[in-house]
Amino acid sequence: MGKRKASDSAGSPNQDLCDFLMELANYERNVSNNIYKYNAYRKAASTLSTLSERVKSGQEARKLPGIGEKIAKKIDEFLNTGKLQKLEDINKDESNVAINLLTRVSGIGPTKAKELVDSGIKTLDDLKKHQEKLNHHQKIGLKYFEDFEKRIPRKEIEQIEKIIKDSIVKLNKEYIITICGSYRRGKEESGDIDVLLTHPTYTSKEKESKKKTSLKDVVECLEKRKLIVNTISLGQTKFMGVCQIPSNNKKPFRRLDIRLTPYDQYYCAVLYFTGNDLFNKSMRAHALEKNYTLNEYTLKRLTPEGTPGEAEKISCEEDIFRILKFPYKEPKDRNS
Repeated sequence: MGKRKASDSAGSPNQDLCDFLMELANYERNVSNNIYKYNAYRKAASTLSTLSERVKSGQEARKLPGIGEKIAKKIDEFLNTGKLQKLEDINKDESNVAINLLTRVSGIGPTKAKELVDSGIKTLDDLKKHQEKLNHHQKIGLKYFEDFEKRIPRKEIEQIEKIIKDSIVKLNKEYIITICGSYRRGKEESGDIDVLLTHPTYTSKEKESKKKTSLKDVVECLEKRKLIVNTISLGQTKFMGVCQIPSNNKKPFRRLDIRLTPYDQYYCAVLYFTGNDLFNKSMRAHALEKNYTLNEYTLKRLTPEGTPGEAEKISCEEDIFRILKFPYKEPKDRNS
């Protein structure tokens, strides 16, 4: 949910190739501000991460979706030499390295990172000495930097999921709770924990009536269980914060987001926040081809004038695929 994307390539026979492509992607986003190239490198890395065998040449990689001639040449260079000259040059520049490091702190984006580097802050130690330059979110990101960098094993998220569900059901048994992201896509590790929450009485038309659906009550309940240990922000529909498995202070602190979504928009949100983002992009493009517009809130047919009409009634994810005549994909098959 808007945070740094952790690599999904762990354990892949092409992990080193994915890693250098993601390094290039991060450079294009954080330093060059070239989102087109950022997306191209990420798509290539995503494609390679799903393969069960090692890519042997750029020519072989060229046949795969999302890998063009320029990226294929870089893959050849890396396979032949074990390095990439473009990355070597990037990493010789102290400012590039510093910007990429600072953007790994939760809450610090490329613009803020550049501003900090321009003011002489180039390391985490520098940052710790100048915390007056940081907002609340960024201070928490710095405080828990080492833990937030660690991947979260699936078994740990399963424990957290049980605590969340057991606690929230005691507030009201009708709550529906889904942990999205790479966890729902079946990955063995995740970068953070994204929770979607809804209640049948909480709809987009009845947003003002929050008697049964107070996110504040949910957060307080999880604080009492000692799962939530710090808050970055809490609004009426979104919580951002830090959690740790209770009664086990050896466990790392983890980033936790909880989003309260109207019931009639819930499954569009589940689809969106399950991802991955490249899969979402292809779904949205397919929707437009079928004369619909799809986002994290609704699926709407476009009128002859090209404006969105009434929202379709969606009672499960499969409804979205069915209406769009798009073959249903299990979450585990949405990693590319």
